[in-house]
Amino acid sequence: MTPLRVLLATDAFPPVCGGSGWSTYELARQLRLRGHAVHVIQPKPGTTPGLRTREHDGFEVVEAGSWAPRAPFVRNYVKNERLYPQFGRLLADYARALSIDVVHAQHVLTIPSAVHARALGPWPVVATVRDYWPVCYWADLIVDRDDARLCAACTASTMTRCVRPRAGAPWPLALPMIPYMRANLARKRHALAGVDTIIAVSSVIGGDLRARAPEIAGTPLEIVPNPVDLARVRATAADTVVDVPAGPFAVYAGKLEPNKGIAFLVPALRRARLQVPLVVVGDGSMRDSLAREAADAGLDVRLAGWRTRDDTLAIMARAAFVVFPSFGPESLSRVLLESGALGVPAAAMNTGGTGDIVRHGETGLLSHDAAQLGDHVAQLASDAPLRQRLGDGVRRHVEATFDAGAVAARVELIYRHVIARRAATTGGRP
Repeated sequence: MTPLRVLLATDAFPPVCGGSGWSTYELARQLRLRGHAVHVIQPKPGTTPGLRTREHDGFEVVEAGSWAPRAPFVRNYVKNERLYPQFGRLLADYARALSIDVVHAQHVLTIPSAVHARALGPWPVVATVRDYWPVCYWADLIVDRDDARLCAACTASTMTRCVRPRAGAPWPLALPMIPYMRANLARKRHALAGVDTIIAVSSVIGGDLRARAPEIAGTPLEIVPNPVDLARVRATAADTVVDVPAGPFAVYAGKLEPNKGIAFLVPALRRARLQVPLVVVGDGSMRDSLAREAADAGLDVRLAGWRTRDDTLAIMARAAFVVFPSFGPESLSRVLLESGALGVPAAAMNTGGTGDIVRHGETGLLSHDAAQLGDHVAQLASDAPLRQRLGDGVRRHVEATFDAGAVAARVELIYRHVIARRAATTGGRP
């Protein structure tokens, strides 16, 4: 079939990025392997205004710097309402200059911008949604950071509750911003409804978008997971030299932030009476409190800090199992995908798309609260045959469901469908 010219508009791209950036890169690499021309553009609000380019693995990444203030809410306005039309015009200029066939926007900054660009030319827009930004101002559905219950609906009353812990002592001063927050969400949902096809990375994300964002009722929505290059993940893990504990150990990998369930980690380990070390790969605002709580509990928790992706893969590959306490609605955790590709089972909280990866008793152990997570950690720590069976199961499941080549083929098919549909509607004219 005819090669396509694809413009990936992404909020993040390697080497310095989280899971969404690596997922975008993996898709770009697979599309390139399939013979398509892939171009990458990234908005960089809060950096020196202007265009600059950098290179990563043969991809030229165009970065669009723009001014953004530090003040809360004002910064959000500049990074959202002010950015969308400005970056949208830039997207349209690039799409026109490069004769782009399809724009694929990857996250909250780029999807509304891509909808602005869609109105300026014949190119269709595909949007990948990886978290709850269309239905939650904070994108995590968390009302109380000390409570694992998630927000049922983003109303004025729940916004009042969720502002308080985030704003701290002066929280009453933030209450007048609630009308802006609600308008901001409505604007994002309206933009999402304007794309040609939505890709949700997990069944739960897709279902929640349908339930919580009625504006998108008429927009096609497909469930396509994040891609994992199994061979590269395994080769990187095997070839990277890292220092790890001599005997069996568990690993946590990710940010040390409230939505990652860090507050539930030590209670779960204490309940499990964990005797092996837990290596913590990552950093964040809860690092010090985690260290104190672990020391007070007499647990062997080793804080490794931020490590490169290669190091993280190597550490996970050598671990006996993964502990995944996240209670924020993970869309589709790259940590679980990559540890699964390495055949390392996980004890994980049942949140977001985690159940698409961890099938209880088959590919890991799925927990509904911190107490059950502790029980599952104890099971994995004490039962080597169970670890082996679950590790084999998750390896097979990831191979069958998340292989990067198969995922890219599905995305390409979506591209061809939206291109044909858009051409039939517009005649291919701007």
